[in-house]
Amino acid sequence: MRNCRSPEFTTSDPDGGWSDGGYYVHNNMWNTEEAGPETLRACAYDNWYVESTQPDSTSVKTYPNVHKDINDLNGKPFNDYSVIKSTFAGRGPGTGIYDVAYDLWLNGVGNGPGVTEVMVWTENHKQVPAGEKLTTYTAAGFTYDVWADDEGYVAFVSRSTQYAGTLDLKAMIAWAIGKGLIPPNPTVNQIGYGIEFCSTGGGKARFTLSDFSVTMS
Repeated sequence: MRNCRSPEFTTSDPDGGWSDGGYYVHNNMWNTEEAGPETLRACAYDNWYVESTQPDSTSVKTYPNVHKDINDLNGKPFNDYSVIKSTFAGRGPGTGIYDVAYDLWLNGVGNGPGVTEVMVWTENHKQVPAGEKLTTYTAAGFTYDVWADDEGYVAFVSRSTQYAGTLDLKAMIAWAIGKGLIPPNPTVNQIGYGIEFCSTGGGKARFTLSDFSVTMS
């Protein structure tokens, strides 16, 4: 496991971030009204950690992550790609309430009409996705519970923890399109991976990321 001993970038700013190697590392304390302090230290886009102190409640407070923006966030059509894959390695603290997850934005980024958010939870500690559990998806020996709501949110929740691996994101999106959970041929706008902190039990907790890449062709 790599260690980030001499950070190139450090931020405690709720919106602090750093561009490196075609990716963006983002502290992303988006729920600032509820969020406690959080500091991100990065040696590279695929080698960083965050220390977070979040109150004992169930709402998501922060999503420190690394992400790739496609076509300056304007996106490109899903059908233009034959490959959309990603490698990852990350480990949550094992305390509090959180999920370590991919966050994919289709047909836009953020809360807007027609935007779809697809999450892939690789580690889950006492957190529950939005919507309801509809079905399951199996790939590469892992089974995911698939959750969705009627506001464009889809979550693949791995039944077993994956601290590292490779995901065929194109296959997952194509499957969800086939199930009617995602509109056909959406634009792919952003692909990210990080941790959603709900609670750290009031103490300081660390998330460490030691690998990330996105391959699209």
